Amino acid sequence: MEKNEEAQRDWKNLEPSLAVKIFLTALYSLILVLGIVGNGVTIHVAQLLRRNGYLQKNVTDHMVSLACSDLLVLLIGMPTELYSAIWCPFASSSGDVACKIYNFLFEACSYATVLNVATLSFERYLAICHPFRYKALSGGRTLKLLLSAWICSAVVALPLLVATGTEGYVPKGRQEAAQNLTFCTNLSQHWVMYRTSIFTAFILYLLILASVAFMCRAMISVLRAPMGPVESGPNGAQSRIPKHESARVKASRKQTILFLVLMVCSLLVCWMPNQIRRLMTAAVPKSAWTASYLTGYVKLHPVADTFFYLSSVLNPLLYNLSSRQFRSAFLQTLLCRLSLQHKNRRTLESSQASKSSGNTIRPLLRRSLDRIRMVTGDRSTPPSTAESQNPPNPTDRPPNADALISETQEDEIDKPTTLPNPNPN
Repeated sequence: MEKNEEAQRDWKNLEPSLAVKIFLTALYSLILVLGIVGNGVTIHVAQLLRRNGYLQKNVTDHMVSLACSDLLVLLIGMPTELYSAIWCPFASSSGDVACKIYNFLFEACSYATVLNVATLSFERYLAICHPFRYKALSGGRTLKLLLSAWICSAVVALPLLVATGTEGYVPKGRQEAAQNLTFCTNLSQHWVMYRTSIFTAFILYLLILASVAFMCRAMISVLRAPMGPVESGPNGAQSRIPKHESARVKASRKQTILFLVLMVCSLLVCWMPNQIRRLMTAAVPKSAWTASYLTGYVKLHPVADTFFYLSSVLNPLLYNLSSRQFRSAFLQTLLCRLSLQHKNRRTLESSQASKSSGNTIRPLLRRSLDRIRMVTGDRSTPPSTAESQNPPNPTDRPPNADALISETQEDEIDKPTTLPNPNPN
């Protein structure tokens, strides 16, 4: 009996102190609130920018999917981790089924975040580096990519439905586990499946980061080059992609690449401690853990979780850093002072302003030219009979006045602008 009590006391000594528990509770609560507010506002702002013509639908879908996966990670993981890892690390009263469902959902949502970053990078990579292929594949492409990402993340998490569950520590001299030493963990009888699942997920994580880094490098190279790479057209014709696009398009692409680079760095820094913790559980069976190994794992657990959940909070911050338009709409939404104007309405107003200024200048030009023509005509040749009978109208437009306004400028001034439906399907 004394040995059993001593064993339980050794386990209890691994729990953090009360001060540490209170600090981690406050920190986790702050991260949870910031994550919910940040990702919730991100979903609203992304849809708002799309309705007002500032974002394409495919980019908006990627942003919404990524924000949803981050929200699910925070809502599913943080309350459970706060209870099971901070306050009651060696007790589990949720039951075996709840433990399995939790591990499956948390793993699926976590890897959905990484795969959403990969699909966004792939689509931007095609649009910048292979525009002809990008247009040829445009037909529900974004929806298929996002659906594939979520299905793949569910497949990655599927083995945890079998390999995890509640398992207790059985002290020597007893036939059953002590209730206060029962926790949600990997099951000993499915050790090989659990180990394979963890190592496979880790390799997938590294491959995704390496692929996104490669695509970002390729996109940066294309944007820096004066001419794009040779691309095959639909009929097999070879042509180079001109890189003298408008400043707005180029700035938008640079913002996307900046976001992806920052995202890869955040996933590398914030996910790596958690991946090391997971690899510790898969490298050595629990029955072979030494006291120092267990102590290192318990101390690493809250640190790894904190960094892991920070990655879900950083995504809205990265959007704000990489896009001035998103930052403006984000702050306006937080302050409940939304004054975002439709992009075409802004174009229409600027066009009308240019047209009104042009209308005030044209009569002055016409009068000046008419006077010059009349004075020149009077000095050079006497007026003909027809001219004397029909004097020139000072309001008529002289033939040479058209040379002062190019066709392109006149088209921009006189061309009507049509506002699209504010709620496109």
